Amino acid sequence: MDAKLQRVLMKDALNENFDETDEGIFFPKHGFMLSGEYMDRVNGGEATFTKNLIPKEALIHVLNVAIGSKAKPAGSYLALFNGATAPADNWTAANFAATAGEIVSLTEGYTNATRPQFIPSDTTDQKYIDNFASVASVTIATTSQVNVTGVALLTNNQRGGTTGVLLSATKYPAARVFQNGDVFEIGYRVTATS
Repeated sequence: MDAKLQRVLMKDALNENFDETDEGIFFPKHGFMLSGEYMDRVNGGEATFTKNLIPKEALIHVLNVAIGSKAKPAGSYLALFNGATAPADNWTAANFAATAGEIVSLTEGYTNATRPQFIPSDTTDQKYIDNFASVASVTIATTSQVNVTGVALLTNNQRGGTTGVLLSATKYPAARVFQNGDVFEIGYRVTATS
């Protein structure tokens, strides 16, 4: 991407000159699309794919890190939630845990002390980056069952944390219902097309 297009995309993002489509965030003046999807599976079973929402906070962050002078965060982390609210463009890391109903319990949730890390493989000639070769996983802990309605990607590893950036979120069409000891594997892919 040339420097001029980078500057124009940054300006358009800040001025909200983009469209949110079912496929992702589209900059119509430039024919540029940013989209993502989550992959998940339970106990090594069949993978399921769900499109996501990339909120405004994430778009500005990506442009500032890739094009601007902001430093890249130390990592990105996946968070499970059980709220009924669908992700919205105004979701941020600051309001995510409360708005989405992030699952923070170690005894009625999952056993990881922190949000599991998203570790993508670098891309060389593809227009996407993902962690599908090495997905994150959590082991469910519950005395009955745990319902998960969605997943998100943030730059803060603290469960329930309110700092950092919310990069992406999705609400599943139907809640995932887990039993004690289930292993939930989560992958994420983000794609840029022009």
